[in-house]
Amino acid sequence: MLQSAELRDTIATTVVFAALTTILSVALGTLFAVLLTRTDVPGRRFLHDIVILPFYVSPLVLAFAWAIVYGPSGFATIGVGTILGLPTWQLYTVGGMAVVAAVYFVPYSYLYATGSLALTDPQLEDASRIAGAGPFRTLWSITLPLLRPAIASGTLLTLVSTIELLSIPLVLGLPVGVQVLATFLYGTATRSTPNDYGIVAATSVAMLFVITLLVWLQTRITGQERRYVTVGGKAIRGRVVALGGVRWSVSALLWLYVVAGVALPLLGIFAQASTSFLTPLVNPLELLTLDNFKQIFEQPAYVNSIRNSLIIATVGGLLATLFIAFAVLVTNRSDFPLRGALAYVALYPRAIPGIIVGIGFLWTMLLIPGIGGIRNTLIALTVAFTVRFLPIGFGAIMPSVLRISGELDRASRVAGASWLTTMRAILVPLLRPALAAAFVLLFVSFLKEYASALFLVAGGSEVIGTTMIEFWRQGNSGPVAALAATQLVLTLVAIVVGQRLLGARLRG
Repeated sequence: MLQSAELRDTIATTVVFAALTTILSVALGTLFAVLLTRTDVPGRRFLHDIVILPFYVSPLVLAFAWAIVYGPSGFATIGVGTILGLPTWQLYTVGGMAVVAAVYFVPYSYLYATGSLALTDPQLEDASRIAGAGPFRTLWSITLPLLRPAIASGTLLTLVSTIELLSIPLVLGLPVGVQVLATFLYGTATRSTPNDYGIVAATSVAMLFVITLLVWLQTRITGQERRYVTVGGKAIRGRVVALGGVRWSVSALLWLYVVAGVALPLLGIFAQASTSFLTPLVNPLELLTLDNFKQIFEQPAYVNSIRNSLIIATVGGLLATLFIAFAVLVTNRSDFPLRGALAYVALYPRAIPGIIVGIGFLWTMLLIPGIGGIRNTLIALTVAFTVRFLPIGFGAIMPSVLRISGELDRASRVAGASWLTTMRAILVPLLRPALAAAFVLLFVSFLKEYASALFLVAGGSEVIGTTMIEFWRQGNSGPVAALAATQLVLTLVAIVVGQRLLGARLRG
C-alpha cells in the first residue's frame, strides 16, 4: 500500500490539512468561548447562536457556500479583485480547505470549552483580580489553564473528524488535484476494479486503526478531567470580566468572523439559488429568477431525493431514537452482563468515517446471503445512518439518565414492577426533553448525511447530499444552491419545531 507514490503524497496532504484545521478551529473555538462566556462583549447571546450555527449545517453545504462566495469566480473574489483592484485569495488549496473546515469545526471546541467554563469556580478569577491582575492576565493565567481537558478533547475530536472529512476536500480540493485520504478512498472505490478495492480495504483498515487510537486517547484524557474540577457543593454562577473600552474592538472582530465566515457564505447560497448568475458586476436584483427551484421541484428524481431525505430523517430518526434510548437504559439502568461493552460499541462509530461505513455496508450486503435485497433501498440507508450517528444520540440521552436517581428504579422494583415497566413508566417520562433533543439532532444529522450514502444509493433512493454532489460534478451551481437552500430551510424548521413544540434542549 505504502509503495504507491500517490498514496504517500495523499497521506502527507492529509496530515497538513488535519493539523491546520485542528489548530485554527481549537484556537478560535476556545477564544470565542472565553470571550462570550467570561467577558462583557456586546451582543454575546446572539453571537453564541451564530458561532454554533455551522454545527447544524452540512459541511457539504458549507463547502458549496464558500465556493460560491470566495471561490475563483465567487462573488466576493470578483468584487475584491475586479472592482476594488486588490489582491485576492486562493480558496482551492490545502490552506483554503483548512479555513473552511475550521469554520465547520469551531462549534465543537466552542461547546467543549463553554461546558467546561460553566463548571469553573469564578472565585479563582476573582482572587486573581483582587491580587492585582488585569482582565487579560486573569483569562490567560487562570481561565485558560482550567480549560486544558476541554481543549485536549476538542483537539482530538477535531483531528479525528478532519481525517474522515470528505465533503470539503471533495468540493474544494479534488477539482485542482488536492487529495486527502477521504477523497482518495472515494475516487479509488469508484474505479470499480479488483485491485482498487484491495487498496481501498487496506487504506480503510489503516485509517480505522489511527482514528481508533486517537479516540482511545481522547477517552483517556477526558477521564482525567476530575483533576480540574473546581465546583463544590455550592451553586455558583460565572462572573463577567469587564474589558473596558476594548470590548467594542473585540466585538467588531467577532462580528467580522461571523459575517465573513458564516453569514455571508450561507446568504450566498440563497443568492445563487435565486439568480440566474451571481456576480458583483451586475445588480443581483436584475437577475432574480425561480428557475433553479423550478428545476429541482419539477424533476421527479430531484423531488424524490428531498422526499427520501425527509422520510429517512423522520422515520429513521424516530426509530433510531427509540433504539438508542433502549441501549442507554440497558447500559446504565440494568444488570446486563455486557452493558460496559454495549456502551463502548455504541460510542465506537465516531471512529468510523462515513465513507467507510458506506463501503462496509455495501460489501456486507453483497457477501451475506439474505440481506442483499435491501441494498439500494431506504432501509439500508436508515440502518447505515443509524450506525453512523449512534454516538450523537447516545451523548444526548446518557447525561439525562445519569442525573436521575437510582432510588426511583429501586422503589418501582420493590413495588413489584418489572424492569420494562419501570423504564416505561418512570424513566422515559422523565427523559422526554432528552429524547426530543436526541430526535432533533438525529433528524438534522440524517438530513445532511451524504458520505455513508454514496455507495448505497441507486436510481430512486438518492438523498439530498448525493444529488448535490451529482449536480456539482455537472457544473450546475444554480440547482446545487437551490437544493442546499432547501436543506438549510428544512434544518431550521426542524430546530425551531424541536425547541418550541417538542421541548428539545439544544443550546450548548
